[in-house]
Amino acid sequence: MAKFDLYKIQLRSLSEGSHSFEYELDNSFFEKIDSPEVQRGKVKVLVNLKKISNTFELDFDLNGIVYIPCDRCLDDMEQGVGYQGKLFVKFGADYSQEDDEVIVIPESDGEINIAWFLFEFVALSIPTKHVHEPGKCNKTMSSRLKDHLVHEDEEDYGQSVMDDDQDVRIDPRWEELKKIIDNN
Repeated sequence: MAKFDLYKIQLRSLSEGSHSFEYELDNSFFEKIDSPEVQRGKVKVLVNLKKISNTFELDFDLNGIVYIPCDRCLDDMEQGVGYQGKLFVKFGADYSQEDDEVIVIPESDGEINIAWFLFEFVALSIPTKHVHEPGKCNKTMSSRLKDHLVHEDEEDYGQSVMDDDQDVRIDPRWEELKKIIDNN
């Protein structure tokens, strides 16, 4: 994992008190992580570390943008990301993660590489559904999707759902299946 040496913090050599670290996660960072979803972006990171004895409190503040595929048209879209959180690190015999916020690292290592944590913080701040704003999707893809939508004149359709530019009807068979699920 030498490609992430920039994100290693030598904990053992730090003096008691507060320390600040700044990073910029750019396209090369996301390419090295090799995530299928996020491959480009620009995120500023501020890490404030407070050392008290053999315990380290890391405060993270991330803000920026990443480019991810739109769920509807598959073109890249700009998505704002932001995260604020804490991570506590302590020395122990072996590496372990006690919970979401507490990490134990071997005292013999004396360092922590925060690259993967930074990526996770970015990934967790991306909404589950990512879709362009209305009217911003790829026009060619949108027209092809509309060709496959159910139209009112084809059959008797149930509930109406709004989708960007037009009113789409839901096939009543899906409503019947939902009733079966709701009864269980």
